[in-house]
Amino acid sequence: MGREAHSNEGGGRREGESRHVPVMLQRCLDLLAPALEGPDAVVVDCTLGLGGHSEALLARFPDVRLVALDRDKEALRLSGERLAPHGERATLVHAVYDELPEVLHRLGIARVRGVLFDLGVSSMQLDEADRGFAYAQDAPLDMRMDQTAGVSAAEVLNTYPPGELVRILRAYGEEKQAKRIVSAIVREREKEPFSNSARLVELIRDALPQAAKRTGGNPAKRTFQALRIEVNGELSVLERAIPAAVKALDVGGRIAVLSYHSLEDRLVKQVFAAGAAITAPPGLPVVPERYQPRLKLLTRGAELPTEEEIAENRRAAPARLRGAQRIREDVE
Repeated sequence: MGREAHSNEGGGRREGESRHVPVMLQRCLDLLAPALEGPDAVVVDCTLGLGGHSEALLARFPDVRLVALDRDKEALRLSGERLAPHGERATLVHAVYDELPEVLHRLGIARVRGVLFDLGVSSMQLDEADRGFAYAQDAPLDMRMDQTAGVSAAEVLNTYPPGELVRILRAYGEEKQAKRIVSAIVREREKEPFSNSARLVELIRDALPQAAKRTGGNPAKRTFQALRIEVNGELSVLERAIPAAVKALDVGGRIAVLSYHSLEDRLVKQVFAAGAAITAPPGLPVVPERYQPRLKLLTRGAELPTEEEIAENRRAAPARLRGAQRIREDVE
């Protein structure tokens, strides 16, 4: 869920443009492969985007059935065209990924063999000006991944109490200058409500001390990330989605998660670490099965993209990949 200038695919494209390779594609496929090579395997792409990972999964594993989720109807339309040659092997669903249990229940699928998350903003959303995700171009301050639901970034800026805005910028953007930025926002919104991104970018530049502008790229980056996470409920959705995905895995099934900032990666790490831990009280001579780990970690910490990949696709730079395998059932 969060990727500031990062994407499921390397760059924006319209229909008919060349297709860029998704971030860490080969490594994701290799991580999931041992679970997907048998017959009748179901794999879930929880973040369909423009369909790059889904297309590669269908191509590499010819017997697999794909269920793909996205909250963005335009992404579903475009990826539907892309995946059409695979026919009934691909089921595309308009849903947020914490709705995975309900989606599988509706489809009559009890367990799956693989789950993939590529979190954050797809290149289509970043590169289409009218979506308002990107701070590099002027656009309406929308930022909703599903434009049919929820409040926009402009509504957040114009209506949230100052203390709540400070909390959001600190928690979701890790913005050290949150108070200074919010003071300027509150002052300006009383004169005229916010509607477009350029005004917000300019306000942030003016509000920050010189030293803060010299580091870390565009000074608006952290604020835009924080607003996007708030508008889309990204971290609360992810908190529900990762445990639900683990629970949906068959024994032997695998999950791979690409995240793009420390808040997401920390959350994924915590869920995986808890699943891979022995939960027995200390000192038991034999650990009963209900205390045994349910997950085996497949990555040592978080794996990073190669320098070559970052050189080809700057949006891959912040990517962090973690994988885990379900090794036993939950025992009550």
